[in-house]
Amino acid sequence: MSNMLSLAIRFLSLLSALCLSGAIHAAEAGGRLTVVTTVAPITNIVQNVGGKYVKVSGIVPDGVDSHTFEPTPSDAKILSTADIIVVNGLHLELPTVKLAEKVKKRQTPIIHLGERALRKEDWKFDFSFPKEKGHPNPHLWPNIALAIRYTEIARDSLAARDPAHREGYAANAAAFVAKLQKLDAAIFTCVKSIPEKNRKLVTYHDSFAYFAPRYGMKVIAAIQPADFAEPSPRDVINIIEQLRREKVPAIFGSEVFPSKILEQIARETRVKFVDQLSDDELPPPPKNSFIGMMANNMAIMAEALGGNPSCVAQVDTGNVEPAM
Repeated sequence: MSNMLSLAIRFLSLLSALCLSGAIHAAEAGGRLTVVTTVAPITNIVQNVGGKYVKVSGIVPDGVDSHTFEPTPSDAKILSTADIIVVNGLHLELPTVKLAEKVKKRQTPIIHLGERALRKEDWKFDFSFPKEKGHPNPHLWPNIALAIRYTEIARDSLAARDPAHREGYAANAAAFVAKLQKLDAAIFTCVKSIPEKNRKLVTYHDSFAYFAPRYGMKVIAAIQPADFAEPSPRDVINIIEQLRREKVPAIFGSEVFPSKILEQIARETRVKFVDQLSDDELPPPPKNSFIGMMANNMAIMAEALGGNPSCVAQVDTGNVEPAM
């Protein structure tokens, strides 16, 4: 941790201690609850549940690798003002959580969605997240059943911190869950439109480990190793051989994780290379939402694998209209 960040932590901890005894909860004073989140999908879920009752700040910028993100002194200041902090958990934001524990107000809870949504025995360890490293795959939200669970946890956590608006949080969450359920059904339809032999995923980053089992797909490989470096020449050869055996029609990359290696693998195996999938970067307006991100992913995935990209055409990608 840098000296500047250490100094910021000490200052903010002192300030928090001095102000704690006289602090008045924002919601109790008639204001909005101050919520700090991390990655964009979680930020969007919390915004949909919180509506007009919350002010949400996501500290991991769009397009930044959430696994290697290091918070700054300005993030320490944001965390120190939070009434509630919501993180994915499952070891995704360890530097941010460590900082939050040092600078947050004493009464501010840190909500770890992943640990609350999924039992430890159901954590997945795989290509980019081998068990011997001790860090589970944290990408629960592409599985929409788990995104619904995140929504419910966010609803209950906000209501516990701000009981005066419990009914509003419940109404917002119910509206958002209804949208998620329609998205979930559309994803099943998308996958069914893909020829069964093509329901195979090869991605650069291992983001779909919880998604694939729910929707009847199989993750064949992830290119990025556990240390987030480029794969070794031996790894590349093994992946190329596996793709040839499996006859995979397309492999998927991401703008967040650009890789010349993936392009090389696509050339060697003569498969389609699609670099537009996203696991934590929301699309631009008007689809600037978690649901919009997943709908885009499914249209791209279906088209590349021989399915029907219009399978998500009727999905409402807008955010929830806040409860009055």
